[in-house]
Formats: sequence, C-alpha cells, structure tokens
Amino acid sequence: MDDDRARALLNAKRAEVERSVRALTAARRGEFMAEQDIGDAADHAEPLTAQGVDDAVITELRDRLNAIERAERRLEEGVFGRSVRSGLPIPDSRLEADPTAELTLEEAEARR
Repeated sequence: MDDDRARALLNAKRAEVERSVRALTAARRGEFMAEQDIGDAADHAEPLTAQGVDDAVITELRDRLNAIERAERRLEEGVFGRSVRSGLPIPDSRLEADPTAELTLEEAEARR
C-alpha cells in the first residue's frame, strides 16, 4: 500500500474515532444535566450503570487512538504494512479493512 493511501485511511479512522469521542462527551454532558433536573425521584443505579458503559467505550476509543498513533509512527519510519512481530508484509486487503493492523492475519489468529 502506498503512503498516501495509508495516510488517508489513518486520517479517516482518526476522524471517525474523534467524532465518537465528541459525541460521547456531549451525551454525557446532556445526561449529567438531565440527572440534575430529575432530583431524588430518579433511579440512582441507572446513571452508574450508564457511566460504567461509557467508561468502557472511552477506554476502547483511547485504545483506538493509540493504535492509530502507532500506525502513523510506523508510516513515518517506513515500516507501515509490515508485521511488528515478524516483519512480514500485511496484505493491502487487511490494511484497507483495518489500517492499524500490526500483525498478519495468521499471527493475529494465533494470538487468540
């Protein structure tokens, strides 16, 4: 895969993740304001459950951003598209599906 295509895929992936972060942040702000308006009548366990789910989503989004940053570094270093474990080439079809892929499909499956 050429560098321009890889960069475009990574930029698109970053924009997608950043949109998700903004949407989640805005939703959390809205929920917080709604909780303040409801007062004592609300089920207090529900916001805690929702917060736990939100925290898990935020952790996943941070992990995605970290993966994008690692892929961008590999691109800058000239090793994008190669397995970080073996150095074998990662097929373009895999990189098109997931431009942050760090392993070949075989290596990723063996890891499971």
